[in-house]
Amino acid sequence: MRLSYCNETLAQEGMSFPEQCATLASLGYTGIEIAPGSLAENPLEVTVQDAEVLREQASAAGLEIIGFHWLLSALGHLSITDASKQSETVAAITHLIDLNAACGGDVLIHGSPKQREIGVVGATKARRNAVEIFKRVAEHAGAKGATYCVEPLDPSQTVFINTVEEAVEIVDEVGHPNFRAMIDTSSSGVAESVSVAELIKLWAGTGYIGHIHLNDTNRGVPGAGSDPFDEILAAIQTSEWRGHLSVEPFVLSGTATETARLAIKTLREIMEPSGGQCAP
Repeated sequence: MRLSYCNETLAQEGMSFPEQCATLASLGYTGIEIAPGSLAENPLEVTVQDAEVLREQASAAGLEIIGFHWLLSALGHLSITDASKQSETVAAITHLIDLNAACGGDVLIHGSPKQREIGVVGATKARRNAVEIFKRVAEHAGAKGATYCVEPLDPSQTVFINTVEEAVEIVDEVGHPNFRAMIDTSSSGVAESVSVAELIKLWAGTGYIGHIHLNDTNRGVPGAGSDPFDEILAAIQTSEWRGHLSVEPFVLSGTATETARLAIKTLREIMEPSGGQCAP
C-alpha cells in the first residue's frame, strides 16, 4: 500500500514545501497530496512553472505528488451549484488540473463543501449545474491523464452528495472514464448506513472509486480515535485496491509532524503482522 499525506496542516505550521516533503519522507510516506490553498492565498496565481518546481522538490525528497484536494476551498466566491458562476468556476478548476499535471499528480479530489452549497438555487438546479461543470472538467482531466473524483462529505459539512451511492449516481450521469467517486473514511463513518469496512467491500473493487482518504470519524488521523482501522485496511486489501491511500487530518495530535508520525505508526502496526500487508 502506498501511503500519502495531505499537506495543509504542515503548511499551517510554517513549513516550506521542501520541508513538508522532507518531513513526510523521513517518516516513511511515499507521496504528498496538496491543498492548492497551501501554495498561495490565491492558488490561481500559481503558475505551471511553479508547479514544475514543486514536482522537482518533492522528487528530491523521494516523494511523488499524487494529486490535489480541497480544490476550491481557498476560492470562496466560486460555486459548482450556482449557474451564474459556472464559467469562472470551470476556468479555475481547469487551471488547477493543469497545475496538478505539472506536479505529476494523477488524481484530483473535489470536496470543497462551501463551494457546493445549494442555498436558494434549489436541489434540482444545483445538481444540474454541478453535473454540467463536472462534465466539462472531467474532459480536461482526461486530457491531462488525471482522474477527477467527487468526494462524499457528511451532512455536517454539506447537504449535497453525502454518500458514496449519491456520488456514484453523479458519476453515472457525468459518464466520463476520468470522473470517479472516492471514499473518505471519516465522512463515511458518519454518513453511511453500513460500516466503513463494509462500504469499502461494496465499492472499492467496482471501478467507481478513484481514491481513498484515511481519517478517524473524530477528524483526526488513524490512531487518534477508536475507528477500527484493522478492519478498514483488511477490507482495502480484500478489494485488491491498487491506488494511493492518503491520510487527511483536520484535528492534530500534538504538532503536525507528531500527527503524521502517529498515523503512519498506526497503519504500519496493523500491516506488519502479514509482512507489511494488511492483517487478514
